[in-house]
Amino acid sequence: MSLAIKSAEETTYDIISLSEVMLRLDPGEGRVRTARSFNAYEGGGEYNVARGLRRCFGKRGGIVTALVHDDVGRLIEDFILQGGLDTRYIQWVASDGVGRSVRNGLNFTERGFGVRGAVGTSDRGNTAISQMKPKDVDWDDLFGNVGVRWFHTGGIFAALSERSADVAKAAMQAARRHGTIVSYDLNYRPSLWNGIGGKPRAQEVNRELATFVDVMIGNEEDFTASLGFEVEGTDENLSNLPIDSFTAMIEKVQVEYENFQVIATTLRQVRSASINDWGAIAWMRGSGFAHATQRDELEILDRVGGGDSFASGLIYGLMEYGDVETAVNFGAAHGALAMTTPGDTSMASLEEVERLVKGMGARVIR
Repeated sequence: MSLAIKSAEETTYDIISLSEVMLRLDPGEGRVRTARSFNAYEGGGEYNVARGLRRCFGKRGGIVTALVHDDVGRLIEDFILQGGLDTRYIQWVASDGVGRSVRNGLNFTERGFGVRGAVGTSDRGNTAISQMKPKDVDWDDLFGNVGVRWFHTGGIFAALSERSADVAKAAMQAARRHGTIVSYDLNYRPSLWNGIGGKPRAQEVNRELATFVDVMIGNEEDFTASLGFEVEGTDENLSNLPIDSFTAMIEKVQVEYENFQVIATTLRQVRSASINDWGAIAWMRGSGFAHATQRDELEILDRVGGGDSFASGLIYGLMEYGDVETAVNFGAAHGALAMTTPGDTSMASLEEVERLVKGMGARVIR
């Protein structure tokens, strides 16, 4: 079985993401608390997926977001332009001069090393995108007239404010009306939900939005925290989840949500901030389960964005090849490569991903 994806000829975009895009400030090998300089990148969970599909896989992509019209907003736009995404659906909001009523999001991120884990400190309250309303975008025009093959959003966007889930719902419903495939990454972040109802609210929101999803993506924790599915035979450390327990849970998920055509997850065991066991599993209706090549003791430079790069590789595989085994291997390989470079977004090429999928190693290329 394969997904009923629109052809490129009948659409303007292969991928559109609805996402916040923040300015990431990275102290390199140091700590935020002692830094005197930062490297600047852009990043955002759902944005990273569209960017990966554009820059690594060559797909036509765009971003729906909102930014404050000031120099920080223009800097973020410049990063988006370098990433190759169409910016026509950026909603520009006037600056009040000090960020009292609206602002652009910042994310201070330490990569971690060895026994010191990665740390993210976001400064994203009252951002322009968190104030977006469902009718700020003509979704029927985007999906019906302009034409989009695949739409992606997720649980980070839905948690930005009490109204963000309504925006996601409007977009997802319109996408489905016009035959666009909808993917959603649960991406549970306790810090985002704490102020608007915590885990109960996260489950309420995500369980409703899940009814509009074709391809559901998450990690080991997401399906329990965001959708309320319990996992047997595990402890509090869900990164050590037995594979049999997780496949059993996916079986329950696909029964409850008959609209899910694909369910996919990364499987990560954290040995240290620098060494992770990395794998992935996916299920497709009519095809069953597929496991990606397992990469134990994978060396990590920057783990942030690895799951997003998995999602973009998975989507590429489903678009190009249609089978779940190829797709999950493209996702796992792209995620592995993305974690070898700094920043949220992928610096990998399609050729590098293809070599890794084929099992080729890290010998010098010249």
